[in-house]
Amino acid sequence: MGRTPPRKKILPTKIPYFHIDAFVSNRFSGNPAGVCILEKWLPNETLQKVAFENKLSETAFLIKRKDHFDLRWFTPSVEVDLCGHATLATAFVVYNYLAYADPAVRFQSKSGLLSVEKAGELLILDFPSRPPVFCEPPEALLQGLGHQPVVVGKSIRDYLAVFSKAEDILSLKPDWQSLEQLDCLGIMVTAPGEEVDFVSRFFAPRAGVLEDPVTGSAHCTLIPYWATRLGKQKLVAWQLSKRGGELFCEDLGDRVKIGGKAVLYMEGFIHV
Repeated sequence: MGRTPPRKKILPTKIPYFHIDAFVSNRFSGNPAGVCILEKWLPNETLQKVAFENKLSETAFLIKRKDHFDLRWFTPSVEVDLCGHATLATAFVVYNYLAYADPAVRFQSKSGLLSVEKAGELLILDFPSRPPVFCEPPEALLQGLGHQPVVVGKSIRDYLAVFSKAEDILSLKPDWQSLEQLDCLGIMVTAPGEEVDFVSRFFAPRAGVLEDPVTGSAHCTLIPYWATRLGKQKLVAWQLSKRGGELFCEDLGDRVKIGGKAVLYMEGFIHV
């Protein structure tokens, strides 16, 4: 009898991977994001498994095209339509590790064309404005926050709850089960700041992220709200999570600009 030829070993796909702390200049703070550089799209199931394995609030997947990059973002449980800190982290990788020299990076995404420009140490996101429409607070929102906001609104994706002072949102102990019942991706809570123009926190239990450390996309709603309320076009914001993060904001009408710094924590490869 002839010998059975040995099976050819199938090598795993090797994905360049970067772990970036966004909206800060010091490691171990800000919002960590994973950035994966792909040559072609892998199955959605594989992308979701990678994001779940990373256990970060967002993992970004990037493909280089002729005159732009395709960009997608996944939480550990779902794909999202817009993410600020992972876009900032991706731009940081493009500028520092992909030999990119153009003044702005263009990303094609589920939210249309986005761009990031470099201004010294700052990376500045150009994102769509998503102003809130004010509404009566749902009971699940009030139960979930445990405190009565001064004002409640909703963007096309998230709820906005405004409080009187920073201590009000720092003291919140959310009821995740109640917040998970809301018809939204996330809940942003915000208040006037003392050393900055405004502060915020962001909860997204339905997306598998109880509290997001620094949420750039939430500022698509926070910026137009606070710009109108304070009568200022340029604002500085701080997200009051345990890790914290600083955002330099500008209201441009139908667009907003969100600036921040980033720092590399880790680089390597993912095998799938």
